[in-house]
Amino acid sequence: MVDHKDTHEDILLAPIAHTGLGFYWTVAGLSVFILWGAIAYSVQFYYGLGVTGLQQPVSWGFYVTNFVFFIGISHAGTLISAILRLSRAEWRRPITRMAEVITAMVLFIGAGQILVDLGRPDRIFNVIRHGRYQSPLLWDATSISAYLSASLTYLYLPMIPDIAILRDRLGKWKLFYSVLALGWTGTQAQQRVLNRAIAIMCVIVIPVAISVHSVVSFVFSMTLQPMWHSTIFGPYFVVGAIFSGIAALIVAMIIFRKAYGLEPYLKPIHFRYLGQLLLVMALLWFYFTFAEYLTGYYGAEPEEMKVFWSKFSGPFWPYFWAMVLCNLFIPLSCLVRLGRHTVGKVLAASLSIIVGMWLERFIIVIPTLSNPRLPFPQTAYAPTWVELGEFAGSLALFALFYLLFTKVFPIISIWEIREGREEGVKEVEERIKSYLPDEVKGTA
Repeated sequence: MVDHKDTHEDILLAPIAHTGLGFYWTVAGLSVFILWGAIAYSVQFYYGLGVTGLQQPVSWGFYVTNFVFFIGISHAGTLISAILRLSRAEWRRPITRMAEVITAMVLFIGAGQILVDLGRPDRIFNVIRHGRYQSPLLWDATSISAYLSASLTYLYLPMIPDIAILRDRLGKWKLFYSVLALGWTGTQAQQRVLNRAIAIMCVIVIPVAISVHSVVSFVFSMTLQPMWHSTIFGPYFVVGAIFSGIAALIVAMIIFRKAYGLEPYLKPIHFRYLGQLLLVMALLWFYFTFAEYLTGYYGAEPEEMKVFWSKFSGPFWPYFWAMVLCNLFIPLSCLVRLGRHTVGKVLAASLSIIVGMWLERFIIVIPTLSNPRLPFPQTAYAPTWVELGEFAGSLALFALFYLLFTKVFPIISIWEIREGREEGVKEVEERIKSYLPDEVKGTA
């Protein structure tokens, strides 16, 4: 008789136990872009930032745009996962780890953009040696460090039972898995401690995640630059981060669903729920964007209006209206009705949103710096092959980190799926009964 539990677990263990030719081709393809990024940075390191398109007054360009973009995507993981765990949403079980891995991997890439942006990367240590907490830049470094520590802890804790399964069922890397499993045997006492630790981390990680992108927004809004000095930037950045993070999570889910044959786990219902959440975030993003620009328009401060019109009808109009198209109209057309072709529609909306949210960061950074309050001569910013190479290399490095993770650890939590089959169904049934009114006995 076939043990269906073992059969399902074999599907999740297959990417670790067996490596196909497609994996090596993917690594080779990603390595080409990583090499391009490495060459670009080597040229920049040797010759200085003059090989980029950065100049005065546009001293930030692709690098800071990418920094905000990657830090935003990191909200896909711990924030979404923690909220779903705390709300006891049973459909979360196949997707939480995929989300948590995005956070851990992309935070390294996002923080690395600041090192790339520095002409002298050794000066990063000055933040530690001479940092002052009057500066939002030090708040940034502190919050990102705290978020990275919390995210890695939150990723590792739910992995312990799965690492123990790998230790017991796979012959390779036994010592490696044994060390990471921390002597896990699956006793009730261990499970209680683990569940309590995960619950505590859920509560901790949500405010930390919100604070990170709020602090990232303060780097802009604490200045007096036109269209940056805004009280709405904190929540605006947080909403945008969650928006792009969900889209990145959906794309990752669809890629690995196809590559590893995870259709029995990642079903259309999961994409329907995430698509509905994405639709809500699209409308919320539009509300914040509309409120931000409407307030600036009615204020009609001359320096701000220069930036305003440069976006609406000036040199940056193609980027601005492409942002609106990608973040609002395409998602609405795909997500309002998800009857048939749910996965394809959600994928199209997610890809559109990822492009649109990168454009949003670009639209925030470049037009303002191109129209400063100080009397700088008019200049146009255009990225060089060095900046494009760094961007391509960063994306490829993130994809490679994610891919390598799936070859070492299960990308879907085995023990949580098992727990859902054995206990989750009963818990949901009891929970539904507790919501319903008590039966009223008839009276004579």
